[in-house]
Amino acid sequence: MSGDIDDFRGLLAKVGNGETLTIGEAERAFDIMTSGDATPAQMGAFLMGLKVRGETAQELAGGARALRAKMQGVKAPDGAIDIVGTGGDHHGTYNVSSCSAFVVAGAGVPVAKHGNRAFTSKSGAADVLSALGIGLELPIEKLEQALVEARICFLMAPRHHGSMRNVAGPRVELAPTRTIFNLLGPMSNPAAVKRQLVGVFDRRWLKPVAEALGQLGLERALVVHGQDGMDELTTTTKSWAASLEDGKVHEIEIAPEDVGVKRASMTELKGGDAAHNAAAIKAVLGGEKNAFRDIVVLNSAAALMVSGKAADLKQGAALAIQSIDNGKAAHALATLQRICA
Repeated sequence: MSGDIDDFRGLLAKVGNGETLTIGEAERAFDIMTSGDATPAQMGAFLMGLKVRGETAQELAGGARALRAKMQGVKAPDGAIDIVGTGGDHHGTYNVSSCSAFVVAGAGVPVAKHGNRAFTSKSGAADVLSALGIGLELPIEKLEQALVEARICFLMAPRHHGSMRNVAGPRVELAPTRTIFNLLGPMSNPAAVKRQLVGVFDRRWLKPVAEALGQLGLERALVVHGQDGMDELTTTTKSWAASLEDGKVHEIEIAPEDVGVKRASMTELKGGDAAHNAAAIKAVLGGEKNAFRDIVVLNSAAALMVSGKAADLKQGAALAIQSIDNGKAAHALATLQRICA
């Protein structure tokens, strides 16, 4: 214990002096915090010091390593992917990534969907999936069964990352300030997927998050941010993205026209509470054509490209549309409901 405190004091002093941490140092700091071996004051100072100086890709990777080392894992089939956003864009849109997850699963790619309840919107992934009749606190074997049979499961973040309770106090006290933990959640998938589509709340995180995912061993990832501020690929305008492939990161722009969908207004994408958004998901999976379907097709296309199922966005969009129109996306939802009710 005293050794941990001494180590943390040294790392805190380094951050306080404006120095950056190595991956190993960051992992050690986050291990100490999530083990409950640092005081709330120390943790608050450390998190704020990182934020003021600006977190690096190495610190993101080290923090995620610490969370992954303590998480309750789930075995996923080869080729599994996650589609996840940081939240915090304050737009209150439909649950785009949740609906996209069913479309991607319907196209044959297993989706280990990691998420939580809403903090800044009316409906987070956990809220809308609960409204769809999907249980959030299920045995690990049920989740693994769902990943095989439905090609999708939902991994409730607090259930798999119990060590986060040790940093809950300082995080609440620092709210509404965003800290590095807002970025680490999407980087700490309990199924340890090798491919991810990640939405972030600010453009400046595109490259650092993509680089950190590469350092965590991901094979391919696309980190995205809409030019309208959405933590998704948007259809109101273009989106910025950082693509990780073969260990290298390059930045691109993606437009709705790249997959042949219309531009929408933000009003058309506004969601509601969990029940409202659940009904909207069922309507899209049932074949309803609207702006919500279009943004789901765009994000599903990107996920299918990242997974390797599609060669590019256009092919990904064709597969996404096929998944909806042939009923396989809806079947993925029905199968998940049967297994995980």
